[in-house]
Amino acid sequence: MKVRLVKKNSVTKYVAANRNSKTSFDLWLNKLKRADWENTNDIRGTFKTADILGKSSNRIVFNIGGNKYRMIC
Repeated sequence: MKVRLVKKNSVTKYVAANRNSKTSFDLWLNKLKRADWENTNDIRGTFKTADILGKSSNRIVFNIGGNKYRMIC
């Protein structure tokens, strides 16, 4: 399953307003571009610190920049 970032503009605006976050978000976005996941284990393989919210949830929390930033998807 390829990843499609729907609200990239929101990330771009945040990074523009918070310049210190640019490197961290660039790394995160670069990994997303190459992601091709089948299940949550694949996500955790790419992002070791990602947290799945609940057993039946379809949401995940990405810890970005050493957990300086968090993205709930």
